[in-house]
Order: sequence, then C-alpha cells, then structure tokens
Amino acid sequence: MQLENTTAIVTGGASGLGAATATALQGAGAEVHVFDLPSSAPDPLPEDGIVRHDVDVTDPRAVERAVAEVAGGDLPLRTTVNCAGIGPSARLVGKSGPHDPALLAKIVAVNLLGTFHVLTYAAAAMAQTDPDMGGQRGVVINTASAAAFDGQVGQAAYAASKGAVAALTLPAARDLAQHGVRVMTIAPGILLTPMLLTVSEEFRGRLAAGVPFPARLGEAAEFADLVLAIVANDYLNGDVIRLDGALRMAPR
Repeated sequence: MQLENTTAIVTGGASGLGAATATALQGAGAEVHVFDLPSSAPDPLPEDGIVRHDVDVTDPRAVERAVAEVAGGDLPLRTTVNCAGIGPSARLVGKSGPHDPALLAKIVAVNLLGTFHVLTYAAAAMAQTDPDMGGQRGVVINTASAAAFDGQVGQAAYAASKGAVAALTLPAARDLAQHGVRVMTIAPGILLTPMLLTVSEEFRGRLAAGVPFPARLGEAAEFADLVLAIVANDYLNGDVIRLDGALRMAPR
C-alpha cells in the first residue's frame, strides 16, 4: 500500500517510538496526525505534514471524535499505528502487599483498551473509504512487547496487557478482512527510547549485552522502518513480528 496522498494516525506520537514513526510516515508522503496526552513532552517533529491532537486513548468518545476529525479530511485514512503505552512494574506480592488493582486497571486501560478503541474507530473510518486497486482500505499496526512472551519479574500486569494486544491481532485481522483492512502487531525488545535514556550508560550496556545479535539496543528508527515495511507489504496480515535481535528475556 502506498502512503502518498493518504492520511495516517500515530498514537503516543509525541515521543519515542511514536515520534520516530510519525516522522517516517511523513517522510514517505503521508499526512500524519499524532494522538497524545497534552502533558506528553514532545520530541521535535517536522513542521510540515504532522498535526498534533490532544487525545486520551483510554476515553473511547475522545478517540471516536479525533478519528472522525482526521477521517473527515480530504485524504483517505489508510494507516494507523498504536504506540501509546505505559510500563510500570510491580510484583504480584511486593513489600507493601498485593499488587494494586488500580495500577492494573491503568495499565490495561492504556495498553489494551486504548489500543482496542483506536483500532476499532480507525478501522470503521477506513471501511468507509474507497479501496485501492488491490481492494485494500488500510492497515492498523499495534505495539505489543517482548514481555508478552517472556515477561520478567514485576511485569505481570504489563505482560498481560501486551500479551492481550498480541492475541488481538489475528481475530481482528479476520474481523476486518471483509473491509479490506489489515492488522499487524510489532513486539519490540529493548529499544533506545527517552525513558531508557534516563538510566546510566553502564546499565544500558548490560541490557545490550543480553541481546544475541546485534548486541546493542534497538533504535526507534528501526521500529519505524518496520512500520513502513508492513504498510508496503500487502500480504503481511494477522501476525506479530518480534523486533528484538533474538532476545529472550531472563526472569530478572
């Protein structure tokens, strides 16, 4: 699927993986709209072609309104990338007692429900557009995590939320096949994002040493490159791609 003269949505697009993805999509010719919280510290974005919307993905009505605004433009909505997510850690039974139900609810609300809301409303908008020559109307790319498959100590809630995103991929693709909308998921390993830049270089080095090859941390640009590859390859559908340098995380 080509990106020129189409519209794209990127959630969590103010920083990290989302910002890199928004920049890559804009560079490939798409009109890009970023959904993020007003409080998110933005990474520098190109001045032309990227529009920011203050959207809380946990609020389905806010998502519905924002998607409708984007879809009401002159260009068809063809690409949506869900990058919004949070990753706090807490053991099931910690020093202060059992896992906080409110923290679990927040993690699931952002990582799973937010992804589900955006997927649903974006796909509905795509279904109303005219198909391309191959019968395709769009693609939604979600973000899971390596933790979905080998979560570490303290990641039970996070791993569960990301595992659910991975499990969502195939049935969503099957649901949306009749509308010509593909669904894919990327499960990144340890990528160099602003959050990781807050830890020491020594600690980052230890993390990188655990990656079989290449023995380094991944780059946000590599995530964005994979997004572009998925958009371009019409036969990629209903699957989860691990982007982790063959990393399989240890228990801790």
